[in-house]
Amino acid sequence: MKILQLNNVSLLKESKSILKGITIEIWNGYIHAIVGPNGAGKSTLANTIMGLSGYRDSSGDIIFDGKSIKDLSIDERARLGITLVFQEPARFEGLTVKDFILSGSKIKSKDIAIEALARVGLDPIKYINRAVDKTLSGGERKRIELASVYAMKPRLLLMDEPDSGVDIDSLKYIFDILQELKSQGSTVVLVTHSPEVLKKADHAFLICGGEIVCKGDAQKVFEYFVNKCSPCKHIGKPSKD
Repeated sequence: MKILQLNNVSLLKESKSILKGITIEIWNGYIHAIVGPNGAGKSTLANTIMGLSGYRDSSGDIIFDGKSIKDLSIDERARLGITLVFQEPARFEGLTVKDFILSGSKIKSKDIAIEALARVGLDPIKYINRAVDKTLSGGERKRIELASVYAMKPRLLLMDEPDSGVDIDSLKYIFDILQELKSQGSTVVLVTHSPEVLKKADHAFLICGGEIVCKGDAQKVFEYFVNKCSPCKHIGKPSKD
């Protein structure tokens, strides 16, 4: 069963064609990957699905749970259960880790925050009252952000470059949590240029120059990405036509 469908979605930015007639289906309860070289349109596609400012003027349609969300604001999409985790983790000066984790959770319980921290391998006693600020490393902030997603339990999670700026231990916890969310019924979309991250997906789409050039199970797309995508005719940049 599909939870998200994009029908002929295109986007122009600064008179350049960034997305070109994207038509894909995201199946409920799976881990999907959108993979491709830098500049291929991966993050733009995720931002368009989320409805971020500057990415609202796409053509085509975005269907979530059987209904069009193209005209909905980012807040309205979030209330439907869609969330986007950026490549650079959020930082809110003065906000405690507990409050950050519980900000999107329906249940505002300290126990939820403690459980979420433990799930991402961070000692709740050490972290629960810390501030989400520059004293935390990139890997710590990534894990804390993922703990907030775990507490939120979104219906659709879009995650941009999950392996960016994290160590091997943090990456293991990230993938464990993604599997946990999947087992609880969440649908995950990983935006990545990493073949190793691609291997963690059940299904994948390869995007290049704003177009889907291959789709299928992760192994099929992995082989295409590794064997046929170098050199890329777009040289990591969207074409101008």
